[in-house]
Amino acid sequence: EKAMVLAEMEQVLLGLMVLSLGTWLFLLLFWGQFWRVDQLLNPTTPTTNNFTSLPKICIIIPARNEADFVAITIKSLLLQDYPGEVNVFLVDDQSRDGTADFAKEAAYAVGRVNQLKVVTGGDLPTGWTGKIWAMEQGVQKALELNPDYFLFTDADIKHHISNLGQLVHKAKTEGLDLVSIMVKLRCESFWEKLLIPAFVFFFQKLYPFAWVNNPKKSIAAAAGGCVLIRKQTLEKIGGLKTISHALIDDCSLAKAVKSQGGRIWLGLSSLTVSLRPYNSLETIWNMVARSAYTQLSYSPLLLMGSVLGMVIVYILPVMGIIIGLAINNVLICFLGLITWLLMSFAYLPIITFYQCPLWFAGCLPLIALLYTLMTVDSAYRHWQGKGGSWKGRAYL
Repeated sequence: EKAMVLAEMEQVLLGLMVLSLGTWLFLLLFWGQFWRVDQLLNPTTPTTNNFTSLPKICIIIPARNEADFVAITIKSLLLQDYPGEVNVFLVDDQSRDGTADFAKEAAYAVGRVNQLKVVTGGDLPTGWTGKIWAMEQGVQKALELNPDYFLFTDADIKHHISNLGQLVHKAKTEGLDLVSIMVKLRCESFWEKLLIPAFVFFFQKLYPFAWVNNPKKSIAAAAGGCVLIRKQTLEKIGGLKTISHALIDDCSLAKAVKSQGGRIWLGLSSLTVSLRPYNSLETIWNMVARSAYTQLSYSPLLLMGSVLGMVIVYILPVMGIIIGLAINNVLICFLGLITWLLMSFAYLPIITFYQCPLWFAGCLPLIALLYTLMTVDSAYRHWQGKGGSWKGRAYL
């Protein structure tokens, strides 16, 4: 009887191994080629000479306690080579570290004081999350200048000198309502090299960029660190008030635009970079746990499904190799090895993009385990009433 039970368990494991392998074959062949790093903003400086008129741009930066990075961000934006009119609105969201003063000093240092407007943020009203409320206050001030586009960006990003020109060129020449890039995240410490490329990889798998950029597909996403949107488009969807409660503001904004028939584009950039360091496991853990359960719509069923899916797709192949060796089952070992090689192959392009050692591609099962634990912790925090947070504010 014991032998029969073991034989049945072996058959179940074999079935799960086949399922894992089949899942990866499906993802690689039929899931929007998400693993390819081919949706990139043109790294060359585009020409705007053929434009009959240059769009007026208002840049909105929500900033709360960003003294460490805001000066670099402000300088990079004020020194853009875009020849059209550009104004920067920094919304100082009740910072306690002199964020606004650092921003003003940066503008003075590059001789562009008149292009920087500092907006003092008001108290957070009911029904708004902190970041979107800060963005909304910037938009209301910027509307006085009647811009053609808004650029929403974070206060910890160094923009390549041609970034704004590239974004505008992309939007104008392709008739896009929203253009967004996932800026290149910092990837210097061990934990950054281990986990940051995977963060982008999982995002690409959740929102295949080729499908996001396909107007025939309903899937929509954006990266909040850099989003260019037409003023008319923002007005058409009802303004930021439409997504006032959203913790994942970027994807919510993109969904609102695409659902109204707007055309969007999302890609990667190797030249515009995030300055924020993630030197420890704890900092990355908190970043993911902040919104992972939100992404699952606070659903326990989706959480269980997500955990089960991560185990079967990422962790089971390595477990299968170990168990297969222990029970001397060559087929289970073979299936596990092939599946592990396939996922490593899929992970390799983003590892190469981030210039990490190639052996990190084989670490995806371990990385997936850590991200699964972060997701579970995100749910646990929500159940404790801590919810998501942005710059010290918590939301249930």
